[in-house]
Amino acid sequence: MTSTNDTDELATARSVAADLRGARQLAVAGVSGVVDLVEAMHHHIAIIPRIVGRPERDRTIGITRLVYRSIHSVVHLAGRALDPLLDHVAPLLDKRGAWSGRESVLAALNGLLGDYLEASDNPLAIRPSLRRKGVALPGGRTALAAALPHASGKLAVLVHGLCMNDLQWTRKRHDHGAGLERDLGYTAVYLRYNSGLHVCSNGRAFAEQLEALVRDWPVPLTEIVLIGHSMGGLVARSAFYYGALAGHAWPARLDRLVFLGTPHHGAPLERAGNGVDVLLGASRYSAPLARLGKIRSAGITDLRFGRLIDQDGPGRDRFAHTGDRRSAVSLPEGVACYAIAATLATSTEVPGGARLGDGLVPLSSALGRHADPRLALRFDASRQYVVRGTGHLDLLSSRKAYAQLRRWLASPHGRLGGTV
Repeated sequence: MTSTNDTDELATARSVAADLRGARQLAVAGVSGVVDLVEAMHHHIAIIPRIVGRPERDRTIGITRLVYRSIHSVVHLAGRALDPLLDHVAPLLDKRGAWSGRESVLAALNGLLGDYLEASDNPLAIRPSLRRKGVALPGGRTALAAALPHASGKLAVLVHGLCMNDLQWTRKRHDHGAGLERDLGYTAVYLRYNSGLHVCSNGRAFAEQLEALVRDWPVPLTEIVLIGHSMGGLVARSAFYYGALAGHAWPARLDRLVFLGTPHHGAPLERAGNGVDVLLGASRYSAPLARLGKIRSAGITDLRFGRLIDQDGPGRDRFAHTGDRRSAVSLPEGVACYAIAATLATSTEVPGGARLGDGLVPLSSALGRHADPRLALRFDASRQYVVRGTGHLDLLSSRKAYAQLRRWLASPHGRLGGTV
């Protein structure tokens, strides 16, 4: 008979083996991509110079092309030869093989390359799940009741941002979800998702998971709150859109939606990255290098303007240098919506403090303000809050941000706001 410890060790061994296999797959693809890049630059340098103008093709010809094809073949053969070796290594791996920092590294990797990992069926791709203490919650009312023996009727679901995971809500020994459990009696559940996928893809998946969670919740629900940090706020808005579209029950039962540093109208860094793509593509010599900039994931490019739904994501050239043409998605009607923003400036008198924002998201974007009335999100003045001298990630550990969050959720109408 197999003991529980033996089973845990075998599961860990398989997990580590899958990590190695995923890393092998990613390394082979990376080397192959570099070979393609070198071949493209070789081709453009070898032809008659013409500095400006997009290249007609990136491939060499004749014997040179044969050499590059041979290199590709060797790389892929070497990669495939490693798989049988990993199958033999897996039983030898024990808990010591579960490397420190794995979850953070996987979250960052998925944020950067998550769409590629998903499309290539790489074992490193994160599958969405609702979790507590890093463990996925089971499906079904009976199993969920066993996993949450102290579940309350007040549910708070927290959604992390780009390149992060559910465990990273704990920062500097503080977790907003744990605080709400302690102070206001909520039961906190955390979403883990592949932040490199389109926001709309994560939104749709999140909506379906919330429907199952609310259906199977072991006690009668009296309140549902969603709290999204950074990209997580966009995913929450997208989930409400798709949940309502699908006729799910949970959107009608959602009470509050709280955003922490959410780039409702995008982030300047992604718009700058798009400009670099255009500049590199202007010359046939530098055009192959533009591929490096286009490695960034679909999730990252969605942050250019804060895209939420299918009409603005899949099927479009996400690297095209266009203006803000996204569809307008308003805040959910009948749901109390709150926005907490941060700024690195410590005084209102600091020039450019509003544009600076928290270092990643300008104040106007985090507060939903936009010059186009069609796109502006109209948060009630009492449901906006700005924390000064605070960076984007520090919103997760900010005691001031948490105190305001607690005041809002403790109040039936959340009529407290302001700036500190």
